[in-house]
Amino acid sequence: MRTALLYVLIIYCFTFGILAREIGGMPYGILIEVIMLILWVVVIATVPKEHWQSVNTDLVYLLLFWFIYSVLQVINPGASPRGWLQEIRSTALYPFLMVPLGFLIFRENKHLDTFLILIIALSTLASLNGVKQLYVGPSRGEQFFLDSGGALTHVLWGRLRVFSFYSDAGQFGASQAQIGIMTLILALSNIKIWKKIVLLGCSGLMIYGMLISGTRGALFAIIIGGIVAVLLSKKFKVLILGGLVAVSFLFILKFTYIGNGNYQIYRLRSALDPNDPSLNVRFITQRKLREYMSTRPFGGGLGVIGANGTKYNQDKYLSTVQPDSYFVKVWAMYGIVGLTIWLAIMMYIMGKSFGIIWKLEDGNLKIKMIALVSGYAGVLFCSYGNEVINTMPSSIVVYLSWVFIFNSRKLQLLPKSNLLN
Repeated sequence: MRTALLYVLIIYCFTFGILAREIGGMPYGILIEVIMLILWVVVIATVPKEHWQSVNTDLVYLLLFWFIYSVLQVINPGASPRGWLQEIRSTALYPFLMVPLGFLIFRENKHLDTFLILIIALSTLASLNGVKQLYVGPSRGEQFFLDSGGALTHVLWGRLRVFSFYSDAGQFGASQAQIGIMTLILALSNIKIWKKIVLLGCSGLMIYGMLISGTRGALFAIIIGGIVAVLLSKKFKVLILGGLVAVSFLFILKFTYIGNGNYQIYRLRSALDPNDPSLNVRFITQRKLREYMSTRPFGGGLGVIGANGTKYNQDKYLSTVQPDSYFVKVWAMYGIVGLTIWLAIMMYIMGKSFGIIWKLEDGNLKIKMIALVSGYAGVLFCSYGNEVINTMPSSIVVYLSWVFIFNSRKLQLLPKSNLLN
């Protein structure tokens, strides 16, 4: 039951946007916490005592520390308690609740394979809906979203930035890139030819989904994810070949006009332009914040910037600033002290993941772990340009990816699964 409930939670985190847009009438995001609470009750009642040792890990302790630090931010006079309560959910509560659940529930190789198949299937479904959105037209709920203000950021020069059933085009594009590169890596593993073809097709569809989202920063999820995958493969020929392909691709984008007739490629090319107006707006915002934040080492408080800032802290200066970058958002809310702590935690998880994967002996399991850490690296890098790593479904994929990576040394000793082998 607990395993099935966790799968339900994953599905819900990918699809609750459909309910919000097509039905409405309630804050559907709150059901994420409801499902988590039910899961915790079931886990406490059913998980054997000896299995609880699995949460005795540095990953859980780091997330506990970040959660406590975030709770203490309630005393920060810079933001209202209501904004703090709304912001702490995605910033610290979700990872703190999800990772221990993952360790306690996902304990077998079949769980890993089912997780991978599930997120690939859901992401492919999102790709197909995105294609429908672009070529057939938005649904009633999607059109209402655009008419209610969404068009300001999702219709540029008369062209739709596809968002599928996610919160916005930024999350859609980044998630498509994240799971697209993961799927491509999995397709290179030692699996049956028909599975390779299916995975390659799904990956291609997701990368197309990234393109039609108009999310330029998502390109770097592909690039960074690919670099991480090549480095972790420790294969000299693959390293050279992968490097040449990546450099050639970036050279074409940067120094040629090939494909400029296609709007999606034209917009993607602008991601490499240092004079791009959107990029410069971000730099200007950061320069303005630097002076303001120099006297606030512990930040302005949770919920003082972004959507919650606009809603609950309209009297604060930071509520008038568009963070764009999740790095900037963490800096504004937690100050340089909090940003340093958060980055240190993210880098520790990355470094520890590299060390674990390098030592794995099971070839196919190693490729799956490379796919997971590549997706995490891509999303983390993307979060410099957009709020990605704190938004569903990218966040739940990242949190459960950490679980499988940190558990992979145990998984290679357990019976194999035939689902992705």
